[in-house]
Amino acid sequence: MKQRIITALILAPAVILGIFKLPLAIFMLAVATVTVIGYWEWTQFVESKTRLLALTPSIFISAISLAFIPFDARSLSLMTDVHIAVLSVGSIWWIISSGLVLSFPRSAKLWQHSNVLRHVFGVLTLLPFFWSILLLRAEGIYEDSYHGAKLVLFVCFIVWAADSGAYFCGKSFGRRKMAPHVSPNKTIEGLIGGIATAIFVGWGTAVWFDIEFSSSFSMVFITLITVVISVLGDLVESMFKRVSGIKDSGNILPGHGGILDRVDSLTAAFPVFALLYFIF
Repeated sequence: MKQRIITALILAPAVILGIFKLPLAIFMLAVATVTVIGYWEWTQFVESKTRLLALTPSIFISAISLAFIPFDARSLSLMTDVHIAVLSVGSIWWIISSGLVLSFPRSAKLWQHSNVLRHVFGVLTLLPFFWSILLLRAEGIYEDSYHGAKLVLFVCFIVWAADSGAYFCGKSFGRRKMAPHVSPNKTIEGLIGGIATAIFVGWGTAVWFDIEFSSSFSMVFITLITVVISVLGDLVESMFKRVSGIKDSGNILPGHGGILDRVDSLTAAFPVFALLYFIF
């Protein structure tokens, strides 16, 4: 726990500083690096002669997306139909994967012996995550260079708040297991505590950052859906690790495991939040 706290105290300020201070091009490179590391860790969930070979399909599909989707600041700030399509695909995936988690282990029969599906699941997990962060960071960049950074940090804050609230409420009041076959420690009471904490933190952050939503109800609704999906996103990675016989996706972050272990909730939260924010 001590090592975990030390890593978090170093990592969190670095992430916040990067979100606000890195130029968009460098920020994009940083997010791309995180995504590629995530793909590398995902290769443990597929069967292949080598991990480099297993990495190839994900990198190839991501490169194609960069070839067909403009990623300059002006294009990213316009929110075209293709951007909405990417966010929609990512959001639909998290709805489907949530169903897989809640029906595990029965659902594992549908995909655990298919390498193709495991590759597809990796791309659906990480590619919309990559694009959604960029789209949020570029939002309103010419009117207010920090507006998009505030949106990105808003998502991080509500997810971190939900994780903390769920942990402490689950420890104190947890009785009913949410997905016992995937993660025995996750409880319904913890989820409720995480949602309440996230809404409180989201409300305060929206006021502090002067982030405008169409209404207070819209802010609460978007935060609620994002947090629920983020919790299930954490469970999705746990499901894949359980089937693959892996404890942690990596050891790059002392006390936290791998990149996927740290961003699993965020990979689900960002596409869903971005889609709802831009629509509503």
